[in-house]
Amino acid sequence: MIKNLPGETWKPIQFNGYKKLRKKYAVSSLGRAASFSENILKDGKVLTGSVTSGYRTLNLHIDGGNGTIYIHREVAKMFCKKTSPKYKYVIHVNHKKKDNQYKNLKWVTLDEVSSHQQNSPEKIAYKKRQANRTEGLKLNAEQVKAIKALIKDPKRKLTYKQLAAKYKVSEMTLYRIKSGENWGRIK
Repeated sequence: MIKNLPGETWKPIQFNGYKKLRKKYAVSSLGRAASFSENILKDGKVLTGSVTSGYRTLNLHIDGGNGTIYIHREVAKMFCKKTSPKYKYVIHVNHKKKDNQYKNLKWVTLDEVSSHQQNSPEKIAYKKRQANRTEGLKLNAEQVKAIKALIKDPKRKLTYKQLAAKYKVSEMTLYRIKSGENWGRIK
């Protein structure tokens, strides 16, 4: 038996092979998942599921393989309005992947996912740690200044490939230095 929380609504989820399973499954507007036989409130059981890459999931064994259901996506399908077909991704507005309440979920485009991710507290902390790193680096600040000067020089003779070989780094590292993704604090 499930105790309904204030303001909570349950909706059954449907997926390929769901009719062949012994139990039925549902998600709530507050981000909970449950299994049940006949009535979610009378014979239902709240499921904690698993965690996959920080997201709550249900791993269901269906004919033809296993099915992993991301709870936040199911909650969004049931409770969040999708205003355009171009919105194919679901984000957690507060960046907390386990907070699956429908008010914390939003349908977005791939570009919006990337932009939202850059503002994540975890991403900001990671960038700060990387910016202050001093050990295990292939380049030092003086070399980066020299590389930036060479990249900006319109009369530069060396190609990116030659520069990469000279400094023993990849060409991608040079492009990241140029864009400011790497070594952005060095002018």
